[in-house]
Amino acid sequence: MPPRARPGAGPCAASAARDGRRQVLLDYPLRPMERWSIDLAKENFKFSAAHFLIFPDGSAERLHGHNYRVFVEIEARLSDHGLVLDFKAVKPVVRELCDELDEHWLVPGEHAVLRHADLDGGRIEVRYLDRHYVAPREDVIVLPINNTSSENLAGWFGRELRRRLALRFQDVVVLSLRLAVEETSGQRGVYHFTHADAPGADAG
Repeated sequence: MPPRARPGAGPCAASAARDGRRQVLLDYPLRPMERWSIDLAKENFKFSAAHFLIFPDGSAERLHGHNYRVFVEIEARLSDHGLVLDFKAVKPVVRELCDELDEHWLVPGEHAVLRHADLDGGRIEVRYLDRHYVAPREDVIVLPINNTSSENLAGWFGRELRRRLALRFQDVVVLSLRLAVEETSGQRGVYHFTHADAPGADAG
C-alpha cells in the first residue's frame, strides 16, 4: 500500500505520499492492448433505393429516393498470416447486399401503423394512414425494421453482414463491427456490434 500522509502533516509529507503512490503505479505498468481491423470504403459499396421516413408525430416524408453508400470496419484476431480477413473475400459479401437492395422500394415491415399485403398479379399494397400505394411485388423489399431510417438500415445491413460472414468464414470470430449507411453526403447512420469476447467488451 502506498504511504499516506499523517493527518495534520505538512506539505512535504503530502508530497512524499504522492511520490509513493506514483512509484506504486510505475511498479505495475499497464499492459499494452493491440487490435486489428480492416476498413472498407469502396466506391461500389452503394445502392439506390426509395423510401419514406415516418416521424414520431405520425407525419411522413413523401416517397423519394437516395443514392446510399456503405462503409464497413471489421475487427477480428490477426491470423498467423497477418490477416484479419482477406479484403478480396469480404468485398463481394458487402457488394452482394448492396445489389440486393439496389433499385427497390424499402418498406418497414415492423412499423406499428403501416400495413402491407400481397395482391394478385404479383403486386403489393402498402397503406399508411390515408396513403395507399400499389406496386409490383418484385420492386419492393419489406425489411424487418420499424422505420427506414439510415440508422435502421445500418442495423439491418450490419446484422445481415455478420450472419453471412459467419457462414462463409467459420474460423473467423468478428470481435467488433462498425457499419455506416450514408443517405446524403456527410450524413450517416451507424451500427456498432461488439462480441462478448472482445477486449473491453464488459468494461463499465
